[in-house]
Amino acid sequence: MSDLTTEHVPSFDGAKLAVHRMGERAGRSVLLLHGLFSSAEMNWIRFGHAQKLVDAGFEVIMPDLRAHGESDKPHDSAAYPPDVLAKDVAALVDALELADFDLVGFSLGSRTAVRAVITGVTPRRLVLSGMGLEGLAGWSRRADFFIDAIDRFDEVKRGDPAFMAVSFMKTMNVDREAARLLLQSVSDTTPEDLAVITMPALVVCGDKDQDNGSAPSLAEALPDAIYAEIPGTHMSSVTEGALGDALVGFLD
Repeated sequence: MSDLTTEHVPSFDGAKLAVHRMGERAGRSVLLLHGLFSSAEMNWIRFGHAQKLVDAGFEVIMPDLRAHGESDKPHDSAAYPPDVLAKDVAALVDALELADFDLVGFSLGSRTAVRAVITGVTPRRLVLSGMGLEGLAGWSRRADFFIDAIDRFDEVKRGDPAFMAVSFMKTMNVDREAARLLLQSVSDTTPEDLAVITMPALVVCGDKDQDNGSAPSLAEALPDAIYAEIPGTHMSSVTEGALGDALVGFLD
């Protein structure tokens, strides 16, 4: 694996975001945003996606989102204003002086990437993985599901619809108080909002992943997007080598 470095970058409100980097600084930068309850290491490094991008000549920049991984996990509700994750992305782009870069998200990272572009971030190309059209506009339903899982954390048993979410939170040692606050900060995106996302985009999703609605419909709703299908469910598709191959194929 290429050398991995980590730095902590202050965001717009002073919260420290852990930013992991691989590849030559002279390479084209790709900003990778992981999914809910996950981390840069889990989504991008462990299964080789970051290394494939590095091997193709990119520098990969992988923050741990606020309340995740090695980033700050404040327990003050004031630290989670609406669109806080999009504000963090904008702050990182400014702090790291990313003038020419691509933006990639998985699941919550895709929602964040969409919100970041709508609110002013301008990547060269955009990749949305693990995301469908209905998921962007239906965050409250998803948030309620995960908040319920957090509130019933010690009661959830195998067979409960929340079992997999709770198991993953345990695996990732999630700070539940911070996560609960974060879940209430994510803004919805309507199909009409997508008109401003004019850069070339790739929507990539597992063939058994319907967690966030229809990925092909999301590709159709974007002004300049293509759809690619890879194997897997929502949880397993991010472990598939096909995801890294799709990223390289589109961004290279």
